[in-house]
Amino acid sequence: MNAQVGRDNIVTQSLGQIGDCGLFLLRILAAVPRSMRHALETVRQLWFVGAMSLTIIMVCGLFVGMVLSLQLYHVLSIFGGTAATGTVVAIAIYRELGPVVTALLFAGRAGTSITAEIGLMRATDQIAAMELMAVDPLAYVVAPRFLAGLIAMPLLCCVFCAMGIFGGHLVGVTWLGIDNGTFWSNMTATVDVWQDIVNGVIWKSLAFGAVVSLIAVFQGFTAPPTSEGVAYATTRTVVASSIAILALDFVLTAFLM
Repeated sequence: MNAQVGRDNIVTQSLGQIGDCGLFLLRILAAVPRSMRHALETVRQLWFVGAMSLTIIMVCGLFVGMVLSLQLYHVLSIFGGTAATGTVVAIAIYRELGPVVTALLFAGRAGTSITAEIGLMRATDQIAAMELMAVDPLAYVVAPRFLAGLIAMPLLCCVFCAMGIFGGHLVGVTWLGIDNGTFWSNMTATVDVWQDIVNGVIWKSLAFGAVVSLIAVFQGFTAPPTSEGVAYATTRTVVASSIAILALDFVLTAFLM
């Protein structure tokens, strides 16, 4: 009986968190026009969450493409279809691995930083001080970080995809001996701009960027004003973002593909 009550409480709290997060999104959208006066803060956050994440995105994209090409070559060689290695690498990266892995890396690197920063502002009473000085924390603190994540995510996804294709080419052509012309011609003939790039890269990365940024700023803004509360909020950001990314990926794939 107690276990059943505990499970019901967890479900109720989870649904309540989702509802509060949705209402918080409406508050952010209402604060976006007021945040335009703080454009320099948005640019600073774009540098922080975007440019500072380039290293991990590029390195991971390179190795994902290399591993994918290596694995697919050996699988396709069983059926005598090694010439399609470039095509399968490109489609896999554009449709799934690029947006999903980039979003998970973005949540782990930038999302946790956003949550910790806003949570520390709450713990050190900086947000309360802004409210006393008639400075809207949603417009000055939250909205710029949300917009920065929304803008940076598609750009980082494009970089990841480019490095993944380069890594696949590096292994497939340089190491495994696939003909360079065959690698590129099969890829360009099969990859569709709308189906693979627009639906796979653009729309998915925008959706993932919005979800991760929303979860990060919400957890930071509502974190208890203690060091333990900030630590738990940071952990919840990673867990909730990862679950939301994978669940949303299924929904978007079902509708877009």
